Amino acid sequence: MNVREMFGLKGKVAVVTGGSIGLGREIAHGLAEAGADLVLCARKKERCTATAEEIRRKHGVKVLSLGCDVSREEDVKELAAKSIAEFKSVDILVNNAGITWGSLPEDMPASDWQKVLDVNLNGTFFCCKHFGKAMIARRSGCIINSSSIMALQGETILSAPSYSTSKGGIISLTRELAVQWSKYGIRINAVAPGFFKTSMTAPALRKHEDSMRQRIPLGRFGGEDDLKGVIVFLASPASSFITGQTIVVDGGETSK
Repeated sequence: MNVREMFGLKGKVAVVTGGSIGLGREIAHGLAEAGADLVLCARKKERCTATAEEIRRKHGVKVLSLGCDVSREEDVKELAAKSIAEFKSVDILVNNAGITWGSLPEDMPASDWQKVLDVNLNGTFFCCKHFGKAMIARRSGCIINSSSIMALQGETILSAPSYSTSKGGIISLTRELAVQWSKYGIRINAVAPGFFKTSMTAPALRKHEDSMRQRIPLGRFGGEDDLKGVIVFLASPASSFITGQTIVVDGGETSK
């Protein structure tokens, strides 16, 4: 297999949760550029529909848009069933859906703590579980989970304890499932992005942009092309001997 073939995803089907805006939208574009057909899902289906049309028009792949709250297991079970009914199988799952909540640990309400874990950690598990069943039956598949550098280091500027905890759990879940499901030919890895300019990070960047940028050795925040290449690599045959790993994409912030 030559290098072009190793990175190609033509004929594959990828599901991207939280795929309508932000990093999920860029990930979806990257997978489509590599040739994959897509299922995009988010709580706001209208956003998915708009992004799906944009990707169809630009890349000429098939795209299904669905509404789904990943914190609700029944929603995820239905998402998996509809995806497989439409495309017959799913080859790649990107668990990108996530939320955050800023609060000092000593002041954080239990309901807000739980809300973040329900979406980020439980939602990732539910998606792995229900798409994983079909991958186990086929004895092949690739799962990519979205963590964060906030899972790898304490944060001195921002305070979002539930977010950091949920993203740390995702790294542990990734390792566990990679070992459990390797016998079925399923690879599971995670990415840990640093700070990218998205709707989620906008409030923090408005307050702390200069101090946060100064922590990054490359001297800038992540851009729209800085994550999708890593995702395509992990989804493609080019990474066929990589599983259970977390790839950090942070401009060098955690290298210090």
